[in-house]
Amino acid sequence: MSVFRLPDLGEGLQEAELVQWHVAPGQEVAVDQPLVSVETAKAVVEIPSPQAGRIEKLFAQAGEIIRIGGPLIAFAGEAEARDAGREDKGTVVGAMETSGRVLQEGAAPLGHNGAGVRATPAVRALARRLDVDLTMVTPSGADGVITAGDVQRVARILSEAEPAEPLRGFRRAMAQNMALAQAEVAAATVVDDADIEAWSQGTDTTLRLIRALVAGCRVEPGLNAWFESHALARRVLKKIDLGIAVDSVEGGLSVPVLRNVAERDPADLRAGLNKMRADIDSRRIPPEELRGATITLSNFGMIAGRYAAPIVLPPTVAILGAGRIRREIVADDEGRPVARRRLPLSLTFDHRVVTGGEAARFLGAVIADLGSAV
Repeated sequence: MSVFRLPDLGEGLQEAELVQWHVAPGQEVAVDQPLVSVETAKAVVEIPSPQAGRIEKLFAQAGEIIRIGGPLIAFAGEAEARDAGREDKGTVVGAMETSGRVLQEGAAPLGHNGAGVRATPAVRALARRLDVDLTMVTPSGADGVITAGDVQRVARILSEAEPAEPLRGFRRAMAQNMALAQAEVAAATVVDDADIEAWSQGTDTTLRLIRALVAGCRVEPGLNAWFESHALARRVLKKIDLGIAVDSVEGGLSVPVLRNVAERDPADLRAGLNKMRADIDSRRIPPEELRGATITLSNFGMIAGRYAAPIVLPPTVAILGAGRIRREIVADDEGRPVARRRLPLSLTFDHRVVTGGEAARFLGAVIADLGSAV
């Protein structure tokens, strides 16, 4: 009997939720036949069979959370393996050898039941009895000690709230990734505005931001890089594979990757963006399109907001955010007030790897490119 385990689907995640089995015990399957659908952070993904053979056992049921490397299916006897020359679908394409280690070691568990908080044994026992996580309690006692009254207050609030809802899919991934970023990255943010009065009517804002980001990378290539934190080593990357933060009502926040943006013309980039949007809306974006970003763009101003402190996700070292375009009164070269269209920009960078000067020069190049008419 051979056991097939949940492969690494990319996205920097360590688990997935089983949605639906497509096979049953006793069934004969062929190589690449769909076995099961699982939900990752951003999409429902079909996992194909790595071999031909008869299904002996299914190790999980729909709705269960499975860790990467956890058993999925047992095949009876010796089955015909996938051709040796073909790529293993469980392999993360383009990922650094060390990035998985960073993800595993950097993420801190959420809801650790009060470790590190100050409370007496009696109060901890009360919290367990009332099912209150002590990390949610604001202490009122001397020197930051949690009292019985504090625990009872939180218990009353929770009793009036909706039942606890386990985080699934994109929200679970967001919680894990943000915990990783908080623990791993020394984040700093610099903000400024680009004057875009010279733009013609109908200018594609996203395409102009992509072009400007490429200009920034040409001036300061070190922001298009991966950082190996355990080795304190930086890898400056030649290709710009741009992660683009995309919001959707059903799928939440996704960061698909637009490949090699510096070498593609505007029409090709727009076609890629449109396909990306359609795949996200249908929740069928291929897992490989969520892997291997080298730098990230977040055009959050399409919804609302002027400036932000976007989150840098390891192993990348920078993310450029764009706020809402607005017309503002500014002084011209002679000091006279004039109305100009302005695009707010926020650049967050990992200060372990990127200096303030490098970040400022990158942002300056972005602003200069955005300010041109064409």
